[in-house]
Formats: sequence, structure tokens, C-alpha cells
Amino acid sequence: MLNKYFKIVLSSWSGALALAPHIVLAETAALKKLDEIGVREGPYSAQSETGLSTITGAVVGAVLALVGVIFLALMVYAGYNWMTARGEEEKVEKAKDTITRALIGIIIVVGAYAIWRFVFAYLF
Repeated sequence: MLNKYFKIVLSSWSGALALAPHIVLAETAALKKLDEIGVREGPYSAQSETGLSTITGAVVGAVLALVGVIFLALMVYAGYNWMTARGEEEKVEKAKDTITRALIGIIIVVGAYAIWRFVFAYLF
């Protein structure tokens, strides 16, 4: 009896997987029209020039991504040091200090970004 239900479920999943590409890759005329929005001239057309705000946003985004990578690397490094300390209090304390400093640093950076975003939202 269990074998019968297993075969039914397996065949149902196989059929669903076979039809999945046809469902996902469906394209309609409405989707083609949505792709054309913003390409033609009009109030919602794409900007041809890169403005100062676009460049500044890209630079800030890149710097925040770099800070995030550095934070992740510091956390992995401190975690590795803590796990390999083998009970040595000096190494454990060093790892805890690294984690604490990394957290303080990321809090300062995120706070500065929040203040920057708040100020520039009201200035421009």
C-alpha cells in the first residue's frame, strides 16, 4: 500500500518538474510591453546622463559593501581564533576583543550611513 502511494507521489512530482520550464518561461504580450517602458521618450524614459547623486550612491554602496566584507572577515577570523584557542584564556580574550571591536565598527559605519541618508533626504 505504501509503495503505491510512493509511486503516485513520485509520478506527480516528475510531471510537475517536467512542466516547470514551460510555466516559468511563459511570455505574454503584456510582459513584452513592460520591457519597453522607459525606453522611449517621455516622462519615464531612462536618463542618458549620469548625475552626481548616481555616482555618489554608487561610491557609497561600494564602500559599504567593502566594509561588510571586512566585517565578515574579522568575524570569521575571531571565530576561528576562539575555536582554536583550546582553553587558553589569552587567545579567547583576544578573539572576544576582535569581535567586540568589529561590532562597534559596523555599528558606527551603519549609524553614519543612517545619518548621512537622513540628512541628504531632506537636503535634496
